[in-house]
Amino acid sequence: MKVGFIGLGNVGHKLSGSLLRNGIDLTVHDLNDDLVEAFVAKGAKKADGPAQLMRDCDAVITCLPSPAASDAVMQEMLPEVTTGKIWMEMSTTDEAEVKRLGAMVMERGGAAVDCPVSGGCHRADTGNIAIFAGCDRATFERILPFLTTMGRRILHTGELGSASILKVVTNYLATVHLVANAEALVTAKAAGMDLNTTYEAIKISSGNSFSHVTESQVILNGSRDISFTMDLVKKDVGLFQEVADRNNVPLEVSPLIVDIFDDGIARYGDRELSPNIIKRLEDATGLDIRAPGFPPEMLDDEPEEPGYEVIPQGSARAAE
Repeated sequence: MKVGFIGLGNVGHKLSGSLLRNGIDLTVHDLNDDLVEAFVAKGAKKADGPAQLMRDCDAVITCLPSPAASDAVMQEMLPEVTTGKIWMEMSTTDEAEVKRLGAMVMERGGAAVDCPVSGGCHRADTGNIAIFAGCDRATFERILPFLTTMGRRILHTGELGSASILKVVTNYLATVHLVANAEALVTAKAAGMDLNTTYEAIKISSGNSFSHVTESQVILNGSRDISFTMDLVKKDVGLFQEVADRNNVPLEVSPLIVDIFDDGIARYGDRELSPNIIKRLEDATGLDIRAPGFPPEMLDDEPEEPGYEVIPQGSARAAE
């Protein structure tokens, strides 16, 4: 299967790198010519634009920074969508928007999938990230072989749009954990606790989270670098809030998280690294929340392994 990839940014270049590294016939496109040429040097093909990618490839993946960018790319690709073509949206986007664009693809005989990733940029780089996929079962089985080259744990979430809902749910939880970790670390420091010991106590306890064992490490290092910024956090939490609003769920924590990041953006700028939300408390207390022995960035120390489909506990497929 020939695969096209549009969007070679922080996450996209790592996902597409896994495709290329595993022998997938890959053609790429990005507005940054330097990123494209780097892939061409490694064996990828170069497309003139989205239309050519859809025309020449069996499946086209988009991994873009905003719903508006995905819409603009789709308008270029749409005339080239024919029966059997697959569009795969790997951006973090709105359920309603991916359904709207997907309907256009399906009207022309193509298939549409929302397949965002979760687990951190460091795992995207090694092909060990998790991937959610929302689409009909037949399409899922067609794309599963190369989803398993980009990710380790692949979850079929249901119909188109379902993966986008779960992506913003999981991103929301990661954000809540980040803010809670910041409060916990600053409070422990203020109470005179050693931060190395505090980190280990949280890690081996009921207070642990994925956010703690990843983001807390770069917080304590001081780099705060997870290749994710405050404006993206605000976008993702906003998407989660929209899902709740559409379904009449009266959230209480989510609006507070938005207020916290609005304040962080006002203080430090929208492109500030998201773990630096802790600076609000560092500034308020005068404390330096750093400790020796932690890495400046997260690296996946697990070897790349073949991906596989995750079967939900209690589902009909689990009983097969």
